[in-house]
This record gives sequence, C-alpha cells and structure tokens, in this order.
Amino acid sequence: MSTTVLLTEREPATRGVLERQLQDDGFELAAPGASPDLVLAADDADVERWRGRAPVIVIGPAEADPVARVRAFRRGCDDYLARPFHYDELVERMRAVLRRAGGPPSAPLVAGPVSIDRRTRVVTVGGRRVDLSQKEYDLLVRLATDPERVFTKAELLRDVWGFRTRARTRTVDAHASRLRRKLRAADPSADLVENQWGVGYRLLGSLCG
Repeated sequence: MSTTVLLTEREPATRGVLERQLQDDGFELAAPGASPDLVLAADDADVERWRGRAPVIVIGPAEADPVARVRAFRRGCDDYLARPFHYDELVERMRAVLRRAGGPPSAPLVAGPVSIDRRTRVVTVGGRRVDLSQKEYDLLVRLATDPERVFTKAELLRDVWGFRTRARTRTVDAHASRLRRKLRAADPSADLVENQWGVGYRLLGSLCG
C-alpha cells in the first residue's frame, strides 16, 4: 500500500519538482479533502491543523533560526528540515517519521482491545464501535500512540488542545473521564484510561501488568 503525502508547498516550481520526485518514488499525492499518511508543510502554520491526524514534517526557510524551529516542534511537528535540502535526505526523514508513528495512519492503530481506524475515525473496543467527540477521539489517539506511557496533563493540553501555558484547567480530566466511561460501556472488562494521580493519564492501565 502506497503512502499518501499532502504537500502544502506554495511555490509552484518547488511544488512541481517535489510532486514528480515523490510520485517517481512510489508515493501518492493526497487529493483535496483526503486524509494523508504524512504532511510536508511549507511552514509551521499547518502543524496544529494536522496534529494528531497525521505526522508532519515542516520544510522551513533557510533563514529559520532555532526559535522558529523550536516553535514548530512545540506546535507538534514531527521533524523539521530547512531549505535548501537534499531530496534523498527528505525521503529518509519521511520514512523515519512514519516508522516512529507506527506506520502510515491507513493501518489501524491498535492498543490492547482498542482499535482506531484513522482514515475513517472509527473506534472499536473488543469489536464494538464507540462514538466519540472530536476531542475525545484526539485524546484517545494521543494516548494510543504509546499506550503504556503516562502522558502528563501538560503534554496532553499541548498536544491535543494546543495550550502553550501551564493553565489550571480540568479540561483533560473531564475529557478523560468521559472517554473512560464510553470505552468501558463497550467492554466492561477493559480497564482503560488510567489516571496516575498528580501526573497524568495512560491508556493501558492494569493491562500493562
């Protein structure tokens, strides 16, 4: 199955060259409105739009300083490559990002009894479908990317809600509580979305041993 890539490059000549090279290497270019497996962003303005939906590599300007790069990573990009760049290096970075993401999102994201189809956004627990709100879904996807890891509330606020400050809010707790109830309703035997008091949340609690 080919990897679908979304280009947000705005300069026509550069976009044309990249499109030809990527297609020659077996990548598929994402059609408007499609869900890509990977995003090549012309700048970090597109990062927050795609965070949690697809890995993002920012292809930034040559004059980008460390502050701009750090800002892109804080917004949620998976890698940053400054211009001018060598095409072969870009491809290797794309493959590395996809490996870290567990393969293209076209493959279901599976964690214990939870299965997430990121193309259709269908979530099942033990084979039973679960209907989630947008933020509940985004929270679940983030937890499922590393299901045994405890994500701090600050990380979840940053990655799911885009908060840049350590705001005092019950947003994470409220969404995690609703998410836990919905997953448990689908499979009462599954102990999912564990709260590590004073720290944060992980998806697979007692299932981890």
